[in-house]
Amino acid sequence: MKAVLLGVGQAGGKLTTALAEFDADAGYGAVLDALAVNTASADLEPLPLDTVLVGQSRVNGHGVGGDNELGAEVMEEDSIEVLDALAPKVNADAEALFVVAGLGGGTGSGGAPVLVRELSRVYDVPVYAIGILPGRDEGAMYQVNAGRSLKTLVREADATILLDNDAWRSSGESVEGGYAAINASMAKRIGLLLAAGESVEGVAESVVDTSEVINTLRAGGMAAVGFASAPAAEDAEENVTTVMSAVRSAVMTGMSLPNATEADAALVAIAGDPDRISRKGAEKARKWLQEETGSMQVRGGDFPLDSDRVAALVLLGGVERSRRVEEFLERARQAVRDEPEEQPDAADAFRNDELDDLL
Repeated sequence: MKAVLLGVGQAGGKLTTALAEFDADAGYGAVLDALAVNTASADLEPLPLDTVLVGQSRVNGHGVGGDNELGAEVMEEDSIEVLDALAPKVNADAEALFVVAGLGGGTGSGGAPVLVRELSRVYDVPVYAIGILPGRDEGAMYQVNAGRSLKTLVREADATILLDNDAWRSSGESVEGGYAAINASMAKRIGLLLAAGESVEGVAESVVDTSEVINTLRAGGMAAVGFASAPAAEDAEENVTTVMSAVRSAVMTGMSLPNATEADAALVAIAGDPDRISRKGAEKARKWLQEETGSMQVRGGDFPLDSDRVAALVLLGGVERSRRVEEFLERARQAVRDEPEEQPDAADAFRNDELDDLL
């Protein structure tokens, strides 16, 4: 799948960079180009991408301070500038556009839905979102931002692939190191999904191509991507269990959105040396995935690679029913319920008849 990436906000810009670098390092050529957009100039400066600074007349390059309503407003005002910068990057080869954003911050959560809507209006190719859910400890404002943003993204995007920060942050890691590891992990999953059938080594028995990915995501809603790998024997007949184990691990412990095991559609790609891939194992894994997800739409194929390991890449479409999504939405609803109805005026504490105003 030839794709153009658009990173919105700080988290979106960093993950977009990781995706572009993964694709370039692997030599797949699936990422045609990338652009980063932000309201904070400091967040754009370190990125090795073309960038667009929006909202200068409103926030003067200092960001929107977590206010996603303001983020949406400035993105609407400057959307033409973003579309103009993106236009030369979207050529006739582009098969999909991906808008990447952290859903907790102001610019990403507010701006991403606006850009998805505008891109869908301008281009005929699918427009997908990649949304990063905030962790439980990131504060009520971030939960509310993400809940409101996700509700809008699901409506506007052809599908929204979710990444749960809580699932991938290791205890003891620094914040910066933790996010870098999360980005690398997600870049591998999305990068391999884009590259499947695009730039492969060897001949696959059944190649996973762009149409398979698009059809899996056609139902819309929320999606998740999983990955796992294991050492493989040289003889394919010895790798029946290996293939099955990799697919199970990708779904049970390797999903970008954990516990997302119910889905409307699924796709499983078995990557590795074609001589090591067990066809029997791949078929058994596909049937297991069909039972596990409760979906009758389970597509499968190969991703030939020069490797002594066998890997499983799993895409689940329509995972709204998953427990993880429900847990997040309940946190967002609770944060809304806990919001004070009206912020008190700090000056009210000093209003009394015995004190006169200075001015």
